[in-house]
Amino acid sequence: MAFVLELHTTSSQLYIKNYVINIIREFGINAIAANKKGRLIFAFDSANTDLQVCLESIATRLPASCFLTKSDHYSAEGEPDALPTCKNSYPLSLGLCPSCQKEIFDPSSRRYYYPFTSCAHCGGNYGFFNSFPYERKNTSFRFLKPCDECETEINSIGIRETHHINSCHKCGTAVRLMNKKSERYANDAGSFRTMFEVSAKAINDDKRVLIKTTFGYRVFYKTNLANRNSVLLMINAKKITDYLSLIEQEFNALLSIERPILHVALKDKELISDMGNTTDSKYPDEGFTILLAKELQTLGIDYIAYEDADKDTVADILMDYDLEVTHQEDMKLFINKDIQFIASGERVSFPSQITPVSETLSIAHSLIGTKFCEVMLFDKMEHFESAKATKVMVLEGDDEQKWHSNQLPMHQDTASFMSVIAEHQLFGVACVGVYFDEEASFLYYDAKQVIKIVPQKEFNATDLLQSMRTLREGSDRLLDNLQKKMPTVYEKLESLQERGTIDLFKATAIILGLEDETMRGVTKEALKFVGKGGIAIDTHVKDNRFDHVAFLSSIVSYQLGGVESVMLSYSIFESLGDYFSELIKEMQTKTKAKNIILCGTHFANQSLFSRIQRNLKLTPPLLNMNYSIGKENAVVGGVYL
Repeated sequence: MAFVLELHTTSSQLYIKNYVINIIREFGINAIAANKKGRLIFAFDSANTDLQVCLESIATRLPASCFLTKSDHYSAEGEPDALPTCKNSYPLSLGLCPSCQKEIFDPSSRRYYYPFTSCAHCGGNYGFFNSFPYERKNTSFRFLKPCDECETEINSIGIRETHHINSCHKCGTAVRLMNKKSERYANDAGSFRTMFEVSAKAINDDKRVLIKTTFGYRVFYKTNLANRNSVLLMINAKKITDYLSLIEQEFNALLSIERPILHVALKDKELISDMGNTTDSKYPDEGFTILLAKELQTLGIDYIAYEDADKDTVADILMDYDLEVTHQEDMKLFINKDIQFIASGERVSFPSQITPVSETLSIAHSLIGTKFCEVMLFDKMEHFESAKATKVMVLEGDDEQKWHSNQLPMHQDTASFMSVIAEHQLFGVACVGVYFDEEASFLYYDAKQVIKIVPQKEFNATDLLQSMRTLREGSDRLLDNLQKKMPTVYEKLESLQERGTIDLFKATAIILGLEDETMRGVTKEALKFVGKGGIAIDTHVKDNRFDHVAFLSSIVSYQLGGVESVMLSYSIFESLGDYFSELIKEMQTKTKAKNIILCGTHFANQSLFSRIQRNLKLTPPLLNMNYSIGKENAVVGGVYL
């Protein structure tokens, strides 16, 4: 009989599976490892005397993952007769696993305070990846020869087996710390620790520190210097819930190996004064950030802020090194008590692979999807030297260059919609749904192709005020009152008319009087609402399309009536949720489609998504599982259009 361990996961990436395999190999236990419909299945030789110790090691060392949902174990017929092997065909950017984190804080380790520490299945490996196939010669570490100890690890069973960028203080690269007056180098444990101590003290003195991390450049500073692009970096795990209002799933996700960014509610008054009632937040992920956080915590600091940057970002101190690093957009995760999905970002999702194989190649947002070793492989374009295809689909707006004689344009909404069909393997099955990012389009997959039933309609601000005046009887008085009682809002709307096509939510935020005149501003305002229900905003359709003028006029009317912006912002998304749900149900009735699909970044909104969940509870909508519901998924859908 074999002992079987099952780990249930929503991700198709292999890092968790490979990590378990490496631990199994360390104990020399024969086993079989497989993926099967959202389950990682490990069948062990139950007669091996080290099985219990191996299982305990897995429980202790296995990184927590926000994609792991539960585990099972049972007995099954048969006995495995060989060690399992890893498939490590591409790198990812992940947080550090427990073993690597332990190593960088162990004074006896040759990686003590070494910020490039990682293993074959964790850390910022992707940042140093240059091209396929994934080998050391195709990474930024190609110029650094591993020392004898690192070479032994690469060729021995363990978590650094075949680790293509394996290094330590002895064979790694030096890092320099610079300001306007001086420059110092770190290349051993003592000098690295001093470097991070100096950087932490500078931040504590209200200075900005720019660091080239293994995920790319980041600038770190105290939260009193925060801006709209800042992310709150929680440093002290024991005090996270002292500052943030989190559900259990959010807390677990922050500390997971994926280290996503979450949009969270704040409950500390000082933090709220610096960053608002809600903000993007994360926990330290890669080596540089973790070591900086350790020194900050030593100074009694529980949190700071940071933002993605480039080498020219203004800062008081720069920590840099000579290796080339590839940046990826961070993964932003949406979580409520019922569901989680990736709202946006590339990290953890790319590189990736999916089946079935297609002879079509797709290009979108500097990402490419192409046939590679009998799978469809997706990654940044510069990592592929060449690719073959019978047809190339290029995202509209990215199609200025001619890549292929049989090149066709694709649209973001249809490509995103198709990506959900591909992930859920719904080829040949009718589906209806919505893509919502700035504007909404309603789509139908007739089991063969994606059809736009109600296409997107760009909002044009030209003649906006006149259109609002003539919307219906009495609308002229509404605009007169707006001009009289809210002259600043009126003037801003007037100035928008010169710009023509703009984002609808910019106009919405202006009417609401928000400082952040974007969709983000309206979303953050809606999250402040603590009531039980909103008011109905006009979401009527005119000529089979969403009526922008009626929508904005409705908001103006409520604003003049004294309704607070918090209530209005919440009501906007509640009303949009009803609008989307009603049209989807109508489409379902007409097409007989059983599956509902949602995609587009704007669905990562608690007020909107909760309303749709409630309205469509009998037919829960499907979303992307491994990819962002936003723009990044287009490259996946493109190969199947």
